[in-house]
Amino acid sequence: MLKGIRGRLLLQIGMVLLTIVLLLEAIFATAVYTYYFDSARQIVQSRAVTAAKLSNQFMEGYTLPERARYILENLVPGESSRVEVLDLQGRTVVDSYGFSSSRPIRTADVRAAQQGGIGSYAGYSDAFKQRIMAVSSPLVSYGEVIGTLRFSVSTEPLYLEVAKLIGWSIGIGAAVLLLGFALSLIIARRIVGPVKELTAISHKMATGDFTARVVRKYNDEVGTLAESLNHMNEELSKSEKMKNDFISTVSHELRTPLTSIKGWGETLIVGGLEDEETAMLGLGVISIETDRLIGLVEDLLDFSKYQAGEIRMRSVPVDLSSLLRQLDLQYSLSGNKRGVKLRTQLPAGPLPMHADLNRLKQVFVNLLDNAIKFSDLSGEIRLIAASENLEVHVSVQDDGEGIPAEDLEKIGLRFYKGSSKMSGSGLGLAISKEIVRLHGGRIKIESEYGVGTTVTVTLPLAVEDPAEQPDSPGQNTVLDM
Repeated sequence: MLKGIRGRLLLQIGMVLLTIVLLLEAIFATAVYTYYFDSARQIVQSRAVTAAKLSNQFMEGYTLPERARYILENLVPGESSRVEVLDLQGRTVVDSYGFSSSRPIRTADVRAAQQGGIGSYAGYSDAFKQRIMAVSSPLVSYGEVIGTLRFSVSTEPLYLEVAKLIGWSIGIGAAVLLLGFALSLIIARRIVGPVKELTAISHKMATGDFTARVVRKYNDEVGTLAESLNHMNEELSKSEKMKNDFISTVSHELRTPLTSIKGWGETLIVGGLEDEETAMLGLGVISIETDRLIGLVEDLLDFSKYQAGEIRMRSVPVDLSSLLRQLDLQYSLSGNKRGVKLRTQLPAGPLPMHADLNRLKQVFVNLLDNAIKFSDLSGEIRLIAASENLEVHVSVQDDGEGIPAEDLEKIGLRFYKGSSKMSGSGLGLAISKEIVRLHGGRIKIESEYGVGTTVTVTLPLAVEDPAEQPDSPGQNTVLDM
C-alpha cells in the first residue's frame, strides 16, 4: 500500500491520467471504427443503388437472368466488390465471378431489398470464411420486385487498418501515462520535500530546540506555513525564556521567606524563646513570611487554573460600588509599611452588575497592592470609578516608577514579570486579566516611565446608570488588554 503524501499523490494522479487516457482511447477507437466502416458502407451503397436504378430504368420488362447478365457485363472496370443477382428466394442467379448457387442468402440486407428497401449487413460469411459488408438494392419491373442486386466486400483489411491505428493510439497513450507518471514524481517531490523539511523542524521544536528555522522557498501555501512555523518557533522560544525566568523568580520568591522562617525557627530553638522580645519578633517575621508563601501558592494555584482554562465565575447580582467602598475602608484603616495613602473617587449611586464578587475583589486587591508596591514611600495612590454607556471604568493610579515601554507591551503575558526588582511572582496581572475577560470586560494599562501608571478595568453594568463621570486623563503610553 502507498503511504504518505507522495504515494497518495502518485496514486491519485495515476488514476486520473489512466481514466483520461482510457476515455480518450475509447473515443478514438469508436471514431476510427465509425469513420472507416461508414465510409466503406456509403461507397458500396452508392454503387449498389446506382446500378439498381440504371437497371430498373432502362431494362424494365427484361427477365432476371437477362438483367443479371447485362449488369455484370457493364460493371465498372476494376470493381472490387463481389456483385450478386439474387432471385426472390435469395438464391444466387449469377455473381461477378460467373458462379450461381442454390443456397439461399437470408441476411438482413437481402430481406430489406426483397421488401422494396435498401438494406445493409456486416458480419461473418460462412461461404468465404471472413467478415464482410454487404448492401442490397431491389430490382423492380413494372412496380414489382423481381430480384435483388447485392454488392459485398471483405472487411478484413478495414479491421487490420483500424487495429493498426488503435495500436498506435495505445502506444501513444502508454507514453503519455509514463510521461505523466514521471512529471507526477517531480511534482510530488517538489510538494513533499518542503513538507518533510517542515516536519523535521517541528520534530526539533518538539524536543525543545527552538533555534532551527525554515527557509521559505516558495510563495505559496507551503511558504506561508514555513513563515507560520518560524513565527511559532520564535514565540515558543520567547515563551520558554519567560518560563525559565519565571521559574527562577518563583524559586527566589520561595527561598527568601523560607530562609527567614528557617533562620528564625533555628534562633527560637536554640534559646530565642527565653527572650520574650526576640521571640515575639521572630514569630512576627515567621507569620509575615508564611503569609507571603500562602499568597504565592494561591497565585500559583490560580495561575494553573488559568493555564488550564478552569477558572469559573459564580455570577450573581452584586453592587460593585459596595465592594470598592469596602476596599477603600480596608486600605485606609490597615495602612501599609510604605506609608502610601489611598484616595478614592466613587459615584454616589450603586453600580449593579452580574459578577463573582470574590474574584473581582481579587483583581482590585492585586491592582492596589501593585500600586502601593511601586509607589514612592509615603506617596499616594488613587481609586477612581465612573460609569458611562452601561459600563463602569475603575482606575487605579499611582505616581511610582512607571513601566518601560518595552515591558509595557508584555505585561500580563504568562511567565512575564518585567524588569522590576520588586518582589513578586508576576502572576497577579495575568490572572486578573483572565478574570476580567471572563466577566466580559477588559483591562487598559497607561504608563510613563518615571512618572506613574494607571490601570483601568472596564466592566459591563447590569442596568444603565445615568450618572457619568469624566474620563481619567490619558497617559503617554497606552496598552489595551
